[in-house]
Amino acid sequence: MTLLEVKNVKKVYTARFGAAKVQALNDVNFSVEEGEYVAIMGESGSGKTTLLNILASLDRATSGQVLLQGKDLAQIRRKDLCKFRRDHLGFIFQDFNLLDTLNIKDNIFLPLVLAGLDYQEMEKRILPLSVKLEISDILEKYPYEVSGGQKQRAAACRALITKPDLILADEPTGALDSRASGKLLGLLEEVNQEGQTILMVTHSIQAASHAGRVLFIKDGSVFHQIYKGGQGYDTMYRMISDTLTVLQTEAAKTAEVRK
Repeated sequence: MTLLEVKNVKKVYTARFGAAKVQALNDVNFSVEEGEYVAIMGESGSGKTTLLNILASLDRATSGQVLLQGKDLAQIRRKDLCKFRRDHLGFIFQDFNLLDTLNIKDNIFLPLVLAGLDYQEMEKRILPLSVKLEISDILEKYPYEVSGGQKQRAAACRALITKPDLILADEPTGALDSRASGKLLGLLEEVNQEGQTILMVTHSIQAASHAGRVLFIKDGSVFHQIYKGGQGYDTMYRMISDTLTVLQTEAAKTAEVRK
């Protein structure tokens, strides 16, 4: 069943006085099925962050549609957007976005508190997640008392505890060392295998190789996509690397022509 549909999405930014326009996205089309794990890759300035912001309802497309479970995000009233995000989306950010004034447990509970959930239900939800994410022993600590990997697993727990339709991950391994990155990616792959839909923006070939499908964005459009299928991690890694090499070669040729 299709969970997310992106139809003919364009995004044009206008300079302050309207003199210049920059087209960040140009006719982007793709869909994500329930239970998929999709990575989005592209060079800096390709439009992938703009696309993620639109999917997160943090920005609006200039034209086109983004449908989540058939609901057009552009039709949601601005005053209802926060509730919509809280009810349907989970976020994992590169810089964790944890509040130092709250301990890890309260950081994880925050979206549930805002949603008005009963404390017993919150406790019921956090127990299995904290065990799975290996953070049950740090729940009473504060963010500044734990490692980067533990912070990111806490952020993942906060995203998952709301039982969202879709997890949006923005460079989730960007601030982590290789060991912490590997552990987080393994955990994301595990929750995906249990049915959680994930869409991740990343520069990391290692991270993208864990996804079932990779979309490549070039000059604001979907340039290419790769499916893992029954292939292993190493094969997926090589295919992604080869595609990025082609993208970089074409970008270099285009830059040379423009000189």
